[in-house]
Amino acid sequence: MTSLDLLNRLMGRAPVFEPGHVWLAGAGPGDPSHLTLGALAGLAQADVVVHDALVDARVLDLCRDGARLEFAGKRGGKPSATQVDITRRLVELARQDLRVLRLKGGDPFVFGRGGEEALTLTAERIPFRVIPGITSGLAGLALASIPATIRGVNQAVILATGHGADTEDGLDWRALAATGQPIILYMAMKTLDRIAAALIEGGLHPDTPAAVIVSATLPEERVLVSTLSRIAADAEDAALDPPAIVAIGGIVTVREQLLALAPRILETLP
Repeated sequence: MTSLDLLNRLMGRAPVFEPGHVWLAGAGPGDPSHLTLGALAGLAQADVVVHDALVDARVLDLCRDGARLEFAGKRGGKPSATQVDITRRLVELARQDLRVLRLKGGDPFVFGRGGEEALTLTAERIPFRVIPGITSGLAGLALASIPATIRGVNQAVILATGHGADTEDGLDWRALAATGQPIILYMAMKTLDRIAAALIEGGLHPDTPAAVIVSATLPEERVLVSTLSRIAADAEDAALDPPAIVAIGGIVTVREQLLALAPRILETLP
């Protein structure tokens, strides 16, 4: 049984990847176990996979035999493709009548710039499909024993990117602080000290719980728990580097409670 046969069995009928089409797919937070069946269907049929640096090598190993891999990652401070170049490449490959899988870490429409790619593909009349993925800001949080919401703590959760936090036209962090709701940050390691200071200015207590989760879901995952006033310095002292997500708010305290109880719960299992 081929992987596509298995997908047809699991899905009733897997979506057919037509030549000249582009699929914008999310690979999830990292570990292959968090791939969606739709993303697997893309990997099983694509002629070329245009992927970023957040897609784990074990995910790329699931490509069909003969598929071509093209790296299109963007990392700050390093030579990398621009978003315009990447989108033009998707159009160029599709016009070669290839089945093009644009594979991103997390979800393509959650800080993945998939919306921009979809708009360009529409303007160029390139048929495309969006395959949602599990965003790392929520999956990484859950697997680090931090619930995104919990009764009595919060009624909402804010997903924000730290990209541009050092510019004048960035987010109004003081306004986000005023909501009193937990904040989940993507791409914030370089600007975490500025963000934390702005949140404290906006009214969050310096001792508000905060956590950094590095390489979420992967074997090298690291979790650092601290406070809002200390989180940037502690992350630097621990030499934590991206990719990472940052959680700020009372939800972080649940991690300690769960970890304290988990060994006793596991001991009761047969």
